[in-house]
Amino acid sequence: MNKFINALLFFIFLPTMALTIFVGFDLPLESLGTSGAELPYRDYAFLGLGLMIFLINLRRSVRRWMGLRIVNQVHKFKWNEPVSKERKQRVQVYTLLEVFVFISISYSCYHLTPEAWPPVLAFLLAACDGLFFTVIGSFRNRFRVGITAKAIVSGDRDVALVYFSGLRKISIHQDTIYFDYIKNLQLSIPLDCISIADRNTFFKALENQLDTNRVFITQQR
Repeated sequence: MNKFINALLFFIFLPTMALTIFVGFDLPLESLGTSGAELPYRDYAFLGLGLMIFLINLRRSVRRWMGLRIVNQVHKFKWNEPVSKERKQRVQVYTLLEVFVFISISYSCYHLTPEAWPPVLAFLLAACDGLFFTVIGSFRNRFRVGITAKAIVSGDRDVALVYFSGLRKISIHQDTIYFDYIKNLQLSIPLDCISIADRNTFFKALENQLDTNRVFITQQR
């Protein structure tokens, strides 16, 4: 999900930056018979781009916070533990890198032209949300992974929900746990979500929720 959202944001960022440069440097647009600073409806264009950026980040934010809320209802899980130290550090690095990029984009756009305030504001809100999410998740030990009677739930920077219905095989390959279903569907979660010390209890709890005669579970840990 995160890769898709970031790709979508990059796709929206390209025309946003192009418009900001044209307006900020007042570049000529001979095909339209005008220049960047005189471009008609530029305020509406900035507003539309800012709104799209805001909605994309809002969707990710809602998903992240809902995932964090669900996985921290520990009493509803058969097994529930914080993610590994390595996973937490990776989440911190990647999310703070996103925050830095969003702030840099905001500064660059506003420095070129204050008229770009809608996308600037949208990126700043996303940066604040990412920073707050990282602080809450890291220092209150809220990045967790758990097993219910029906699914595995992993909540940190990425939210993963792996249902047991239709599951046929669980395997590990290159630091990833793969879940193969009927009709060739495959889901996965990073192996480092689960600390090495918790892996045996994780797979034991998983076996307790599944029919091992119908679902193959790897013995690799």
